[in-house]
Amino acid sequence: MADRTRDLLWSDVDTLYGAILAHPFVTGLTDGSLPHETFRHYIVQDAHYLRGYATALAVCAAKAPTDDDTLMFAEHAAGAIAAERELHADLLGALGLTSEQARELPVAPATRAYVSYLLAAAYGGSYAEGVAAVLPCYWIYGRVGEHLVGAGSPDPVYQRWIDMYAGEEYHAVVEAVLDATDRVGAAASTAELARMREHFTTTSRYEWMFWDGAYRRETWPV
Repeated sequence: MADRTRDLLWSDVDTLYGAILAHPFVTGLTDGSLPHETFRHYIVQDAHYLRGYATALAVCAAKAPTDDDTLMFAEHAAGAIAAERELHADLLGALGLTSEQARELPVAPATRAYVSYLLAAAYGGSYAEGVAAVLPCYWIYGRVGEHLVGAGSPDPVYQRWIDMYAGEEYHAVVEAVLDATDRVGAAASTAELARMREHFTTTSRYEWMFWDGAYRRETWPV
């Protein structure tokens, strides 16, 4: 259907998604040129991010109008914490860092800004707005994984990351959230749909900024 909310939202960020695919952090995963130190910075920041993201998902669960959506987002909030503990512990170990050491490293500017925006949208906005704000993290990662898996990576650490986001289990999760997005978007007022689009575009931009910050191993300038 051309009038699904997901299609409208994606039409707003299609060019932005192209910039994500062209970013040297993303291309470096498949050609193996990305330094491990850079990927380690990314994983550390992703661990910080996922703790905040889990809170945003829990807020979506609390605001959900149906039991099914409450259950879905509550499970995803728990899953984000599990991923931070399990996947990242595995990847960090391969990169020479423990989870405890990673937790003590500072939260970078893009990470802090992204999480702050997510929490503001989830707490301060409607359920539909919260769903739109958290959606890019689901959807863009799924699209990136799907794009990268064909090329693969000569680096086993990067291949493990690609395989997770290209996997059927992850894509089933994304599809469930997209279905929820279509439902709430169809019921949204014109003003609420406009806010959904604004949140979706903003957090999609933060996705680019997150990878860019990792590529630059961003730190606070002062």
